[in-house]
Amino acid sequence: MARNRVKLAYIENNAARKASYNKRKKGLLKKVNELSTLCGVEACVVIYSSASDAQPEAWPSTVAAHRILSGFKALPAVEQSNRTLTQETLIKQMIGKAEERLKKMREENRRMELTQIMFQIFSGRPLNTVKREDLNDLHMLIDQNLNAIDIRLQMLNESFVLQ
Repeated sequence: MARNRVKLAYIENNAARKASYNKRKKGLLKKVNELSTLCGVEACVVIYSSASDAQPEAWPSTVAAHRILSGFKALPAVEQSNRTLTQETLIKQMIGKAEERLKKMREENRRMELTQIMFQIFSGRPLNTVKREDLNDLHMLIDQNLNAIDIRLQMLNESFVLQ
């Protein structure tokens, strides 16, 4: 059963806020533990409570958190930020990937259009009704297909000779 979406807003009631904090903290620590176990990575969590007298809590322990953080700080700055992305770079990457997919889809659509024109010509469509640019591209497509057929025939002949 799916849960309802939670409205993210400050919880005014102290008791409800504290209960929600404890539940979410428990869930967060469980997820970090699972991530650490399943992926074999070192992870730590430092949580500062809103209570004024509370000390920060560290998972798995304060000593382990210090060890992990000092190991991270000991890395060169380049390695620390090696895989860090800003929203801008993430969006640029996503746009780049989408543009690449669009380019591939356009190429595939063009190939399908040319294949359709080729079959129409084989079925009797007059060549004078085909655009010059389509004829040039069709020529290249036919050459590519013939080369692929030649390569396939050579492979089949070689495998037949070996048997």
